[in-house]
Amino acid sequence: MSSTELSPERRQADRARLADEVVDVLVIGGGVTGAGAALDAASRGLTVGLLEARDWAAGTSSRSSKLIHGGLRYLEQLAFPLVHEALQERARLATTIAPHLVRPLPFLLPLTSPVWQRAYFGAGVALYDVMGAALTSSASARAIPRHRHLSRTATLAAFPGLRGDVVRGSIRYWDAQVDDARHTLAVVRTAAGYGARTLSSARVVGLLRDGTGPHAPVVGVRVADLTDGTSFSVRARSVVAATGVWSDDIGAMLGASAPSLRVRASKGVHLVVPRSAIDGADIPGEGEQAGLILRTATSVLFVIPWADRWIIGTTDTPWHLDRAHPAASSADIAYLLQEVNRVLTRPVTADSILGVYAGLRPLLAGESDETSRLSREHAVVTPVPGLVLVAGGKYTTYRVMAEDAVDAAVAGLPGVPASRTAHLPLVGARDWETVRDAAPQMAAASGLEEEAVVRLLHRHGDRIGDVLDLARSDPALGRPLEGAPGYLAAEVVHAVTAEGALHLDDVLTRRTRVSIETAHRGVESAPEVARLMSANLGWDAERTEREVAHYEGRVAAERESQRMPDDSTADAARLGAADVRAAV
Repeated sequence: MSSTELSPERRQADRARLADEVVDVLVIGGGVTGAGAALDAASRGLTVGLLEARDWAAGTSSRSSKLIHGGLRYLEQLAFPLVHEALQERARLATTIAPHLVRPLPFLLPLTSPVWQRAYFGAGVALYDVMGAALTSSASARAIPRHRHLSRTATLAAFPGLRGDVVRGSIRYWDAQVDDARHTLAVVRTAAGYGARTLSSARVVGLLRDGTGPHAPVVGVRVADLTDGTSFSVRARSVVAATGVWSDDIGAMLGASAPSLRVRASKGVHLVVPRSAIDGADIPGEGEQAGLILRTATSVLFVIPWADRWIIGTTDTPWHLDRAHPAASSADIAYLLQEVNRVLTRPVTADSILGVYAGLRPLLAGESDETSRLSREHAVVTPVPGLVLVAGGKYTTYRVMAEDAVDAAVAGLPGVPASRTAHLPLVGARDWETVRDAAPQMAAASGLEEEAVVRLLHRHGDRIGDVLDLARSDPALGRPLEGAPGYLAAEVVHAVTAEGALHLDDVLTRRTRVSIETAHRGVESAPEVARLMSANLGWDAERTEREVAHYEGRVAAERESQRMPDDSTADAARLGAADVRAAV
């Protein structure tokens, strides 16, 4: 595998090569499924291009519940194949593909009726465990532990914040957690290591066709480079569109030969609050804080430990407005607070919220108009020769979706080997077992606090040395960021030189999570981060100030949208901030 660095120089070189060559597979969409398709194809030895209109994981793939899970609630819908597939992928991610980014996480399923709920939910969780255990290799030593039934007393000891007059006991089971944006980035970088040409800020604006009829094959795309306003074409033997809630845009480019699948967007809103807002407790002997999974009238609600914070989510409502910047309204926030406060002794208030984020799930449209009932399975279609569309699915099963899409794309190419990604470690995972427990030694050698090194290990895995080398070369880079002490200045420089960050928002929102983890939402950190980025991206003072102004405007618009009563007014408020990437 060659260099995985997504440096400014690498982007320039990939841009030139894409305009000059015909690739075997060209992927549109830099979310986790598109990145997965690029890696799948590149690791088979094919020439590959990957185009993303904004930043890697800028859409749904950075705005999930940050869980790798089988989908316990889908057992109730008798979706056994979907759960089986997701549990299989969970095992692979936690043990082989990305163990530095995916870690087991316990959850409590509170019981409000001790008899029938314990029997009913207990049977479901037991089946969930059985299906998961059958897919977990003995070598992984049960990376995902089995469930346990807890009494009312044990439940309140495990989660003191639960109301004793409501909870009659619980079932503790395990799933897994992921930093979705950093995982998607790792998939992109690994694809680049296998030779994929990767280009963010590159918007596809049209399809190239070999002929004029409705069934004329697709042979490439027209692209607008949003970094400089230029345009170019990329030719390909097959094009894969993994564009999620933007799937209909590809259909519009086809015209009369529109694709035979429909995708609806479902908005999912999450709140981030400090750990002090909800009273939990570490599991004795495990050192892990359990989360909660709560039943609601239409779906489920998670309370998820996230470092020294909690994530509360999610909503599940139709969204028909701006897809690039879905907005959370005050009604969304009130709903989440109302649902979580039903079971807590000390209510969470709006004043305690640090961050809010909203994402759009791409659901395959069915007969029902309720998004909570639409399919989480995926579909792969070929509406015309040379074009493959993949849509639906869930984050956990991205690799299967990518494999299916590439299989369809290369069906006409001779001698293409089968997918290898089921056993392919991502960047940072290859030597994880060697470094995972080395934080004390690394801290002593680097002069950093051990806690800081542990955080770096779980963001960068065995590539932690790349960040530590930066801090070693310049002591100023070993210092915490202003307003975000959980991150080092070196991580900002690394985001630009190795992780493809082109704008301030890329770093504060996706390379780090400062935008949702701090009460100031990154505003206090923005000037320093912009200054660190400017030296490596060649920004002058005017450009640096413009990046900060754009970011501050975005935060202000989001805060305003969250005060609005409904989707329409929230959307209008959010659109009050211009997108930092150039309009086409």
